Parts: sequence; C-alpha cells; structure tokens
Amino acid sequence: MTNTDSKVSPLGAFFRGVAMGAADLVPGISGGTIALITGIYDRLLNAITAADPMAMSLLLRGQLKPLWQRIDGNFVAALLAGVITAVLGLANGIQWLLATHPLFLWSFFFGLVAASSAMLWRQECPEPTITHALIALIGGVAAVSISLAPIQTFDATPMSFFVAGSLAICAMILPGISGSFILILLGMYVPVISALVEFDVPRLLLFGAGCVAGLMAFARVLQKLLAQYRTITMALLAGFLGGSLAALWPWQVPIQTFVDRHGVERVVQSLPVTPVSYAQVIGDSQWFTCLVMAGMGLALVGLGHRWLQRIGDGGR
Repeated sequence: MTNTDSKVSPLGAFFRGVAMGAADLVPGISGGTIALITGIYDRLLNAITAADPMAMSLLLRGQLKPLWQRIDGNFVAALLAGVITAVLGLANGIQWLLATHPLFLWSFFFGLVAASSAMLWRQECPEPTITHALIALIGGVAAVSISLAPIQTFDATPMSFFVAGSLAICAMILPGISGSFILILLGMYVPVISALVEFDVPRLLLFGAGCVAGLMAFARVLQKLLAQYRTITMALLAGFLGGSLAALWPWQVPIQTFVDRHGVERVVQSLPVTPVSYAQVIGDSQWFTCLVMAGMGLALVGLGHRWLQRIGDGGR
C-alpha cells in the first residue's frame, strides 16, 4: 500500500467516491481510472480481495467488528457513499452536458486523463528504463486496439450474461475502459439493458454472478502483480490509461448506432477524426473552446491532487 493510500481519511475517501461516481456516469470513463489517479488504487484492491472465505467465516460467526476491520469498512463505506452521492446528484447534470455540450465534456476528460497518465508515469516510474517504456507502449496499443475494435455479436444465452458480467466488471478496477464500453464491444449492451428494463431476474442474477466472479479473480491478479512487479505493472497501467485517450478524443464520427426502447438513436461505436474532418461531416468543431476545456482538465489534475492530499491526511 502506498503512502497516499494509508493517509486517506473517510472524508478523502468520500470525495474520491464522488469523483468515481461522476466518472462512471460518462460512457468511456471508468471508476478505476479515478481510483488510480487519486491514489487509492492499492487500498481499493486490498478491500476487494479481503472479501474472502475468512471474511465469510467472520460474518457467519457474527464477528462483525473484526469483519469490518478486515474489509476496511470505514474506507469502503465512505467511498460507496461518495459514489452514490455522485450518481444521485450529478446524473442529470452530466447527462445534460453529454446531450448539449458533448465536445466540451469529452475535451475536459481528455485533458484530465492525459495529465493523469503523465502524472502516474512520473510518480511510479521516476527512473524509467527501456523495458518500462516498452511495457507502457504495449499497454497503450492494447487500449487503442480495444477502443477501436469492431463490435462482436454474442447470442444472448445465459452463459453470455455470465461472461459479459465477468469481463465488464474488470473495468471497475482497470483504468481506461468503462464497463459499458466492454458490453458494447461484446454486443451485450442492449441485452443487458433490456434485462434491466424488463427486470429479467434469472439473467440479472447470472450477470451479477459474473460480476462477482470477475471482480474477485481480477482484483487478486492485479494485487499480486502490484506486490511483485509494481513498477512494471504501473508502467503498463500508465500506458493503458494513455491509450484510452483514443476513446476520449472529442471529435468522433459515429460508425454504428442502435435505437433504444424509446426510439432514440444511440451511438455505440465511433471513429476519432481531426477537427477539420469533424466540421465537414458533423458540424462546428468548436476547437478553441475544446482546447480551453482540455486545459482545464490538465490543470485540475494538479490542483485536485494537492487538495486530496490535504483532506486525505489523518489515516484511516
């Protein structure tokens, strides 16, 4: 666990949860990205992996205080409270921005993630080697490949829901790619949304079971990698975070859409283009204002990092 992790107070965890919740409301941004750039990544992984057979044994024996301490209850509760607060309080605002000013919102997040990737690289790889650079490049290429990958078509079988849940939940702790984007790539976004709307309990349970299985397994893999090969793993994540900028590039031309249950056409896949090409196909690129918004995202990373360090002091 890093020094930043150990200093996070409940108030600091709450505001980080707010940031994670806000990010999860934007398609293409993952809560794992925010956890990584705000310094709680290790602690989040530790809390997730603490939900093991020993924790279940404590629960069944009614030993709630040891259980609470084992799963880092104060941290998890404050983080979840922040996520819920953001989802309930910011959903309408972010959806309005996506509908009315998408270029500005994407530009802001582009600057935010670009600065975060650079900061992560600087903090975790202070003396980079050629190996670190190659690992980061691999991460970047992987993220770009995923962002631009053609959408697959899965049959909506019970096993598909389980597999989709186990893969999509990995985005919760893997910086750069959102869970909804993984579902889109698998061709399972519409079936999962339909199951939610129709309250198809059997399929939702299978999806939930896949989420639990994927989260438990992937969190343990990441935890072991960070424990044994921290610098290399962080170089990979920094590259992956940088590569995800392909999905956050403000100027995108839709190449595949679907019509939701309300009859509204939704974009499920798009291709990044230059501002000039965007203006020719879609309309005004508003490149100057977008540049300003990206600059605000860049600046916020530095200011937010200092502020979170101040409110994070005080231990658990």
